[in-house]
Amino acid sequence: MLNVDFAKGGGLVPVVVQKCNRRRAGKVLMVAYANKEALDLTISTGYAHLWSRSRKRIWKKGETSGNTLKVVEILMDCDSDALLYRVIPTGPVCHTGKQNCFFRKIL
Repeated sequence: MLNVDFAKGGGLVPVVVQKCNRRRAGKVLMVAYANKEALDLTISTGYAHLWSRSRKRIWKKGETSGNTLKVVEILMDCDSDALLYRVIPTGPVCHTGKQNCFFRKIL
């Protein structure tokens, strides 16, 4: 595995979560953060584990709602300080019940 640079972000890296769609680019569902332990859990279980900045702990996406994210692929950016999780969601991704977290249009 390539070395993810957690140091740049104080132990965290941003994680862009994208719906896996084999035929075309999938919709961006959410942006979150991961530390090394969350990434290791994601790799070992196949389900997205992330770092909650508000709760100050690792959480498995869907641990209370049941709306988990099955990780199909993990990509790292060219600077090794951001990740892309390509996933298959089991339900709405946003805590508001929306399909994704990007539903409020600014422009």
